[in-house]
Amino acid sequence: MTSIGPAALGGEPVAPAAPEPRFAVLGARPVRHAAAPMLAIDLEVSEPSGRHVYMIALSVQVMIEPARRRYDASAHARLVELFGAPERWAVTTRSLVWTALDVLVPPFTGSCTVSIPVSCHYDLELAASKYLAALEDGEAPMAMHFNGTIYYRDERGGLQIVLVPWNTSIDFKLPVAVWRETIEHYYPATTWITVGTGTYEALQRAKLDRGLATLDATVQALIEQAHRG
Repeated sequence: MTSIGPAALGGEPVAPAAPEPRFAVLGARPVRHAAAPMLAIDLEVSEPSGRHVYMIALSVQVMIEPARRRYDASAHARLVELFGAPERWAVTTRSLVWTALDVLVPPFTGSCTVSIPVSCHYDLELAASKYLAALEDGEAPMAMHFNGTIYYRDERGGLQIVLVPWNTSIDFKLPVAVWRETIEHYYPATTWITVGTGTYEALQRAKLDRGLATLDATVQALIEQAHRG
């Protein structure tokens, strides 16, 4: 790398510092036209020294941090299956992996904004989906962990690389309303559950036997039958 600036006290030239990008979440929004439910987290990437960044091949892991918020009685009831009895939550509310993905940050000087696409699965057997569905309002505490490779040019125009420090992370809060709006856009007034193939076939037979139009009506009829004993 070409050295610039005055010589150091020992007579050695001072080399320019490598870029040290910083990250901040600007907001989140539903993605309206995707093949499956998805929201976008807008991430600002900045380089305070003003060095031009050629590209960043960024790996992002998004985590849910349940221990970082308070819960009302309604949420307690919904989260018992996930975390156990509330009196044990100090031990059981551990981090949940929501998603992990790779993103290319384009060339920039100063700062730029990239969108992090997050798939919003509505399978309530998944811990992250079960947690988010249990929250009626407020914010879901989140963390982003980063690693990857930063590409930049030295003073001679040569391409250089440096790694994103492995401990780079930020905290942010996702409005629950954004997740709910995303799910409602793709699955209006609907909830999805996973059942085994045998269970599905049994429901189909029950639907035909009862002359019902939908599986939803079949499940309702079976629930009413169970309540009657």
